[in-house]
Amino acid sequence: MAKKKAPDLKVVADNRKARHTYFIESSLEAGVMLTGSEVKSLRSGKATIGESYAQAKDGEIFLVNAYIPEYTEANRFNHEPRRPRKLLVRGHEVRRLSIAIQREGMTLIPLKIYFNPRGIAKVELGLAKGKKLHDKRETEKQRDWARDKARLMRAKG
Repeated sequence: MAKKKAPDLKVVADNRKARHTYFIESSLEAGVMLTGSEVKSLRSGKATIGESYAQAKDGEIFLVNAYIPEYTEANRFNHEPRRPRKLLVRGHEVRRLSIAIQREGMTLIPLKIYFNPRGIAKVELGLAKGKKLHDKRETEKQRDWARDKARLMRAKG
């Protein structure tokens, strides 16, 4: 039986620091409402989502503070680089996420922006809870031990 090949995703922006700063409890895929110049600019791969977050407002979810640079060839039809962008999520998901955001310490952060195999821009959102300093140290200690353990097992044969 042939193995299924994983779908080819072209990752445009990745928030690698998010997993260090937050406990990611769950994640979901959401579409993004973009203008034409934003899509062209995303395809060049210069977007950053390091300081961005998502917020629920009036039954909708918006991506706030994500930086998509201006597209140079768009001249007067260009977009604002840090404008809030509406995320396309089903209604029951919006309700579930807005309830979770209102709980103590929960936040919605974008983990990555990518193009799916059909060429549509998507955002992977993570429902996260902030880590304390001692949690970060514990995670680092576990990662170091896993690395040392793998090294020992490799040396042992």
